[in-house]
Amino acid sequence: MTAELGTLGAVPYPPRPQLRPRPEFAGTRDSAHPQLQERLEAFIVATYREGRSLREVAELVDRSQTAVRRALDKYQVPRRPTGAVPIA
Repeated sequence: MTAELGTLGAVPYPPRPQLRPRPEFAGTRDSAHPQLQERLEAFIVATYREGRSLREVAELVDRSQTAVRRALDKYQVPRRPTGAVPIA
């Protein structure tokens, strides 16, 4: 295999779809309003329990994955293991 083949011959994968932030949370990253924070945390917990990934939840609430993890830890929500669900 040549260096050219090794670097340029890779099969490109399509980009993963990115979720748009929900309107009620978009652009509120710097807001410290207690009611907004409560709604945000409730949405994070509910959405994660429904099966969304940390990354997906973070995109939906316009926050970092770390912020989502902290909210889940605050409410003692057990996290799923990393990676995709194994196919049996």
